[in-house]
Amino acid sequence: MGRLEGKSVIITGAGSGIGRAASLMFTKEGARLIAVDRSEGVKETVELVKQQGGIAEAVIADAGSEADVSGFIDRAVATYGKLDVIWANAGISGGLIPIAEQTVEHWQEILRINLIGPFLAVKYAMPHMVRQQRGAIVCTASVAGLKSGASGHPYAASKAGVISLVQTTAYSLSGTGVRINAVCPGLIETGMTKPIFDGAKERGTESKIGQLNPLKRAGQPHEIAAMALFLASDEASYVNGQAFPVDGGLTASMPYAGKPI
Repeated sequence: MGRLEGKSVIITGAGSGIGRAASLMFTKEGARLIAVDRSEGVKETVELVKQQGGIAEAVIADAGSEADVSGFIDRAVATYGKLDVIWANAGISGGLIPIAEQTVEHWQEILRINLIGPFLAVKYAMPHMVRQQRGAIVCTASVAGLKSGASGHPYAASKAGVISLVQTTAYSLSGTGVRINAVCPGLIETGMTKPIFDGAKERGTESKIGQLNPLKRAGQPHEIAAMALFLASDEASYVNGQAFPVDGGLTASMPYAGKPI
């Protein structure tokens, strides 16, 4: 029997990278999935799930839109009769723009998707889970939300906000049986980080990727998905309000080398 057997699960940002890896992993463990992304890639993710015998439906939606979030949560409940797990994973990086050149609009868009998106997931998933007296909420934060030197300013601020949202929400859910935790990825090879990896290849410095962490390498999407699978499962029944770095040991010291932005 799988670790998520029969559970109704939503994963946002499921069109590629960590979200796709999680979709495949979670459904292999028995989850019945609503896979969400604003890109058409989510349909390919669902096809891959079905090829391995899993159950999933694709929803094209914006994880930072209140109407869209309410809609895909209602769809999960209507389709599977309940909602056991939601992973608010969708996010954007915003790039590395000098702070003097950043605009309010740039900040607003990053915060809308990266922080307001998880808030909306909490807001609309919570009533269903509280009625059930059980449920697991997982949010994607980042090592950039723990310490400086790992990203641009608005991205780091948005992910620090996600960690605070998780901590404060855990206490708002006191006594309900609903848990909430965050995963904090380090440098992971995904579409969002592709420019970093492509740049290193062009310079011939690919071997230096991940050199600041003790494992001396970048991570892979399935390594983040594995942590989220644990947090979503009943194995983590006493784990609540925490932010877990999955970063090869980077935040053990969080060294930084480079020019200030």
